[in-house]
Amino acid sequence: MYHAKAYSAASATSPLGSTTITRRDPTDHDVQIEILFCGICHSDLHAVRNEWSNIMATTYPIVPGHEIVGRVTKTGPAVTRFKSGDLAAVGCMVDSDGTCPECRAGLEQFCPNMTLTFNSSDKHLGGVTYGGYSDSIVVDQKFVLRVPSNLKLAGAAPLLCAGITTYSPMRHWGVKKGKNVGVVGLGGLGHMAVKFAHALGAHVVVFTTSPSKKENALRLGADEVVVSRDANEMQKRAGSFDFILDAVSAEHDINAYIQLLRRDGNLTLVGAPAKPLAVGAFGLLFGRRSLSGSLIGGVAETQEMLDFCGAQNITADVEVIPVQKVNEAYERLLKSDVKYRFSIDMASLKSE
Repeated sequence: MYHAKAYSAASATSPLGSTTITRRDPTDHDVQIEILFCGICHSDLHAVRNEWSNIMATTYPIVPGHEIVGRVTKTGPAVTRFKSGDLAAVGCMVDSDGTCPECRAGLEQFCPNMTLTFNSSDKHLGGVTYGGYSDSIVVDQKFVLRVPSNLKLAGAAPLLCAGITTYSPMRHWGVKKGKNVGVVGLGGLGHMAVKFAHALGAHVVVFTTSPSKKENALRLGADEVVVSRDANEMQKRAGSFDFILDAVSAEHDINAYIQLLRRDGNLTLVGAPAKPLAVGAFGLLFGRRSLSGSLIGGVAETQEMLDFCGAQNITADVEVIPVQKVNEAYERLLKSDVKYRFSIDMASLKSE
């Protein structure tokens, strides 16, 4: 075991602050990574403040962070995929049982025994796992990913959650050239969805409640921008979309977007509204439309996404901050005051 610097919260009402945590020494199949950048995901904030207590209660102290990029510093003797000095990444999970039908299908994100990067049971040290707001992490090589060398690391970090969360359903539902794709909401998830849909060759339409977001949506790759409060503009597009990705976490009328789908069109939720959304059955029945949800991606698909980003030179739009500003960043996140993701420069932790 060794000690690592980190930022943690002691309770749901405590600010994040400097601490020291224990990490395991690399076992035979482990990779030790010096963390260079860690993105801030909205789920970090939810977990720190125990806002998902009915689904996954938080154990304190908590070290959040699951959008991790860094450099390999040490490997176990049985590691074959990485060597010291390699760029590497870790996403939302660090282990799974490897034997269930989901794991065998390459869908580790649905494994009933998946180990999350933070706030999951730690089978090595006891207690819970600690995430990426730290100077280093040790992970089984099966859950470590390669980072294309041409990507800027600060912008690559959010790909490990915001990126794969939007890429995975697009691949599953066949987004490609000739498809008409809608993106609802232009935040941390939505801006990645626009970039991916554009790079996959689709015609991309962004739906937003804010007319001021039009310029940025077009810059990111949207072909059109529709203000969703404009009933006439919405009606013009009824029955015209093959796929819609809904990245909104606030309460909203999902039926307005279901009506925009073609026959056999799909709307996938990646946002997580706190209250259940009311869904009218007839919008689905007429047109054999479907409504689904999606949760990150498996290890192989996440690597595919990173390789695609390398080939297309895609990263998240980020604001880089020192770790000392993480509490301020959380407050700004609540106000959607970031375009479009915070990325923590973990070198700033050295001064603690």
